[in-house]
Amino acid sequence: MKKIQKKPDSEILAKTLMYIVGNSANNKAISEILFNEQNGFCAYTEEYLGRADARDIEHFNPKLKGEAEDCYDNWFLVKHQPNKEKASKWDKFQPILHPTAEDFEERVVYDGGDYRVHSDTDTEAKHLIELLNLDDAGLADERKRYIKRKKDEMDKYGSNAKTFFQDLIEINIKQVSYLRAIDEEFNISIVELIEDYNNRLNN
Repeated sequence: MKKIQKKPDSEILAKTLMYIVGNSANNKAISEILFNEQNGFCAYTEEYLGRADARDIEHFNPKLKGEAEDCYDNWFLVKHQPNKEKASKWDKFQPILHPTAEDFEERVVYDGGDYRVHSDTDTEAKHLIELLNLDDAGLADERKRYIKRKKDEMDKYGSNAKTFFQDLIEINIKQVSYLRAIDEEFNISIVELIEDYNNRLNN
């Protein structure tokens, strides 16, 4: 999982949009903006949110949902399943590291397909990993197998990482997953490549 970058010029802030429980039209507008800001990827699984994927506006602190204090910094677009799994566990994992924390990627370390805390005394980071199941063995195995497949494909076609992922984004962005793993394993910024591609499409 990457640190989530919130945009100071977000359309959500510019339009002073607020999440309204039960107002599907209002909340759909927020969902669409978050989708674009996250380049179409689930904030937690880092998998692309395809047309058939159930997706939720995730209130990171679920206790703020419907309250006046609920705001843009508490909202992320995620796949329905991880949001559902998280919903009942919030109180158990406090205090917790916020996904937008400046030092997020220093405290939650990517280690060859696994996520671990940098320091055993970092309770907030440990709780985040456990709450979002970032250390789940099955999910870690999926990340590792994905990276291995991409390395094998690069070797097969004699392609460098940047060119390979540029082509993959253009051909079928749904085949891009595990953004932080890609960054760490291939020493590229996959988000920059995606945003460059989107900018070319829109210009």
